[in-house]
Amino acid sequence: MQISEFLDERAVSCEITGTTKGDVIRELVSLLVKAGAIKDRDAGKLAQTLLEREALGSTGIGQGVAIPHGKTDCVGSLVGAVGVARSGVNFDSLDGESAHIFFLLVAPQDSAGPHLKALARISRLLKEKHFRDSLRHAKDEKTLVKIIRDEDQRRH
Repeated sequence: MQISEFLDERAVSCEITGTTKGDVIRELVSLLVKAGAIKDRDAGKLAQTLLEREALGSTGIGQGVAIPHGKTDCVGSLVGAVGVARSGVNFDSLDGESAHIFFLLVAPQDSAGPHLKALARISRLLKEKHFRDSLRHAKDEKTLVKIIRDEDQRRH
């Protein structure tokens, strides 16, 4: 599975401004609304679902990365959003570091396979320091999308 299969390039931001976990999740959800992946009226419900998932255990995987994810009836297929916070956000990450790179994944309620494959793919790609650094320093959304696509192709 490639990231381009579930990431709409309109659901990308280099300027995440939230300073709390909840702010960042709401910002990422609003990117999905902007991209047309979810309806505006479902944004609050989806954000709540994601925050409830966070309460079970942080999705901050360390090395400046968080992969908030959840399942909902608000989507018909796997969708994703990506955000970069220049200043970093406390996401209760495993290593205690602030998170700068956020990959949001939202799957349909009854989906298991694609959701897990996507999580594994993102985790694998983000293990590489050069890729993480490139994402963090992308000058704009277009560059951010290109970096993701190039890495996706290179490590297909």
